[in-house]
Amino acid sequence: MTHNLEQNLQQVFGFEQFREGQQQTITQLLNGQSSLAIFPTGSGKSLCYQFTALHLPHLTLVVSPLLALIKDQLAFLASKGIQAASIDSSLTAEQHQQVMADVRARHIKILMVSVERFKNERFRQFIQSVNVSMLVVDEAHCISEWGHNFRPDYLKLPAYQKELAIPLTLLLTATATRQVKEDMAHKFAIAPEHIVQTGFYRDNLNLSVQPSHQGNKVEQLVECIAQQSGSGIVYVTLQHSAEDIANALTQQGINANAYHAGFDSDVRQQIQSQFMRGDISIIVATIAFGMGIDKSDIRFVIHYDLPKSIENYSQEIGRAGRDGKPSNCITLADLDGLNVVENFVYGDTPEPSGIKQVLKTIEEETKDNYWELQGNALSLASNIRPLPLKTLLVQLELRKVLMPMYSYFAEVKYKFVQQKEVVLAAFDGERADFLAAIFQYTRFKKVWGEPDLDALFANYQCERTRVLTALEYLNEREFIALETKKMTEVYRINPVMLADAQLIEGLEAYFLDKEASEIKRIGRLVDFFQSKDCLSWQLAQYFDDDLAPVHCGHCSVCQGKIATLGYTQTFEFLSDEQLVSYINEFIQHMATKGIASLSVATICRFLAGLMVPIFTRNNVKKLAGFASCQHMRYADIREKVTGLLR
Repeated sequence: MTHNLEQNLQQVFGFEQFREGQQQTITQLLNGQSSLAIFPTGSGKSLCYQFTALHLPHLTLVVSPLLALIKDQLAFLASKGIQAASIDSSLTAEQHQQVMADVRARHIKILMVSVERFKNERFRQFIQSVNVSMLVVDEAHCISEWGHNFRPDYLKLPAYQKELAIPLTLLLTATATRQVKEDMAHKFAIAPEHIVQTGFYRDNLNLSVQPSHQGNKVEQLVECIAQQSGSGIVYVTLQHSAEDIANALTQQGINANAYHAGFDSDVRQQIQSQFMRGDISIIVATIAFGMGIDKSDIRFVIHYDLPKSIENYSQEIGRAGRDGKPSNCITLADLDGLNVVENFVYGDTPEPSGIKQVLKTIEEETKDNYWELQGNALSLASNIRPLPLKTLLVQLELRKVLMPMYSYFAEVKYKFVQQKEVVLAAFDGERADFLAAIFQYTRFKKVWGEPDLDALFANYQCERTRVLTALEYLNEREFIALETKKMTEVYRINPVMLADAQLIEGLEAYFLDKEASEIKRIGRLVDFFQSKDCLSWQLAQYFDDDLAPVHCGHCSVCQGKIATLGYTQTFEFLSDEQLVSYINEFIQHMATKGIASLSVATICRFLAGLMVPIFTRNNVKKLAGFASCQHMRYADIREKVTGLLR
């Protein structure tokens, strides 16, 4: 068995031997044992599902969090002659159709999607109609509320797995503390003996912390880069910082370019390609850059600003030295950016009034114990950002207030590509009668028609799902062109739980605990950089790895350089008169938009420059006071505003 696996590895992938942990994971999967693989960034996690998929009878379905990751994986699989595809927003209708036809025909072995794709009614109809051998969850730590990158939609994956009767699951991650590891395994019923964790420590990465001092930090960065060789990444927190610093480096004759999520996707793709080819030596980037970047010869990673957490730090330095050669991971550390990182956390905490608004909306819109959620209207009404709103809805599911039933498109329309008579002639018996009924009960406006689902149910007793499945099939066969819009999620409501007097209090406590946990995570990061213990050993310990040496010998602590961090710049509040002027202008601006009262938290977010839905809708960024206190700690802003409003 072992010999055959290695032979296949060489024949298909061109690798001489498996890396640590790969063969154990693959063997477990081929024996029908769901597994969790925790390997450091760049250690070959993806091969575990790529290799296994070729030996399974049916489709392997891969859930990945980022389109860039999906595209890179597809390019690699294509280079090895492995039939793989994705269903994502970048596809044309014709490409989407072709992928589904290829999957049905079993030409595709691996299909990659984002977790959000499961909310798509058409996708669920499709995936339920094919056999799936294995579900792969990449970046699986996203499923844990204790993780650093929790994504509410990931919580639903175990339910999707059961619904689709997928017999095998593989979870992949590079960053998991013991708590996160146990949480992930529990959610997918993975036995402890089927958790494969390789050593976290990488002896070719030289970790160092260099405190920033009063003066020009860009000069310190230029000096640091001058001591490096090869290509590298400089990480910053804010988009405008990426551009400013890239420009400053270019003026010093350094071949650098900025990269952040604010650029158009084609611009980002071009910059990434230039970096991969070596046309650009240094990328100055926000964390938007790096996921799926498989450039083996990155010789250095520099953190110009503090990373968001130890987990983010480990992922970002993990992009260096994947070829095994020595690489430097340097943090130009100070506390200047600490407020910005902390303020992001405060911006995601819903206000009590927002939570009450969500519950009130559910109560008012519920009919016969069912509630429909559509679009971003609830985010605006409650002034809760989309991601924390998703978290809130998931919490309501966990508290048995909501039960997700299904999602559907509020708008379904089609047009004939071939003559109606030709379409009907291709079928016979009851199927032809059924299609004739769909066409009969369709309201056409010129070319496009909208099926009347209520009339179909009343006159033909057919469920909505059968109608959509039939239209999807006709679309695949190119008899019609099908369009669907306005995703609507349907929940069943438990009115007793919704009326629970302690519900609001419990939800508020949950979000405040989450906020405190994230602030504590940032504190642990600062402690890590200032510690007297070996940096490599600390990192391994954080991720539950006891195999790393206590003294690596090549980090800044082991070399006797223990860092003490401080502020290189001091900021003070504007005068009380100026702040009051800004606050009054903000209040008056919102009053003209029909918003009569503003909470202390909303005013604090305005001064801190934290975007929330009503700010976007009402264009508050144009006001002079917006972000006027962005360098101050949120807790201090709150204290100041509370005093001014007395």
